[in-house]
Amino acid sequence: MVADEPTLARLMASAQEGDKAATNVLLTEVGMWLERYFRRRVPPHQIDDLVQEVLIAFYTKRATFDPARPFLPWLAAIARYRWVDHLRKVYKHDSQELMDDDASQDSEEEVVLARVSLDRLFVQLTDKQAEAIELVKIGGLSIKEASEKTGQSESLVKVNIHRGLRKLASLVEKAD
Repeated sequence: MVADEPTLARLMASAQEGDKAATNVLLTEVGMWLERYFRRRVPPHQIDDLVQEVLIAFYTKRATFDPARPFLPWLAAIARYRWVDHLRKVYKHDSQELMDDDASQDSEEEVVLARVSLDRLFVQLTDKQAEAIELVKIGGLSIKEASEKTGQSESLVKVNIHRGLRKLASLVEKAD
């Protein structure tokens, strides 16, 4: 059974009231939903572990669900936060491996690591935000030049830069 939003919300409300059967069905349905959610976000060998992490978080946070609000956005928020934590863990490990290499002191490893870190952060932005920041803040183009290159209006380029930088700042603050 692939449950829809109203069915999942009813199951969640019943589970919050202590219905064990509803809880079991809900956990099964949420597990299948999470597998589909992560299928395009992580390599296949990481899906099961990530689904289990989210199911644990879901189960421990179930009391915070408000039945008056939609269920799937609430679940997606939990999944997204766990996914970001997972990416941080994976990329921190990858960065450590890069730093452990016996690279020469004269190499551009700091530049490469900075670019890798930036690319990882850009994944969290919309394509338009990342492109605008890349062109103006990194590439040195003017707002007008970026507008011509992207086909966006100048004001939209400014908005995308502002929103993208604000999101990047919040991501960096959370990482610290």
